[in-house]
Amino acid sequence: MFLLFLAILVGLPVLEIYVIVRVGEEIGLLPTVVLLVASSMIGVRLIRSQGRAVLRNFQAAIRAGRPPAREALDGALVFVGGALLIAPGFITDVIGAILLVPPTRAIVRHLIVRHYSGRLIGYVTRTGPGQASTGRPEDIDGTAVDVDAGELPR
Repeated sequence: MFLLFLAILVGLPVLEIYVIVRVGEEIGLLPTVVLLVASSMIGVRLIRSQGRAVLRNFQAAIRAGRPPAREALDGALVFVGGALLIAPGFITDVIGAILLVPPTRAIVRHLIVRHYSGRLIGYVTRTGPGQASTGRPEDIDGTAVDVDAGELPR
């Protein structure tokens, strides 16, 4: 995992510079700079609009009494997508746009949930690395007593 992170950390900027230079050779320096600045400005606008939409959906989920898990993941994807759009580079712009546009963000969200759902179940059913849950001493069977509201002390 560390090597993958390192490869992305080093490889992505090198690839971005290569693509920027190639685009600059094809369309010229000024149009390339204008495209990079425009994509950053569009990124800021998209963060604002999509961020507000995600916040509204988050609040609606809370008001409806359901866990806002989807909305929280959307918020994280909007944040990452916006950061990628603001960063200079065409590759990060494409990835950022994918994360900011609702239909493609839904696809990415689905892929993330599908990838991690099986892994999360493994964590919930284990007490430690490689140990199956066998009931813990802290799990105490309790008894509950129903009391009428009129019998409660004031």
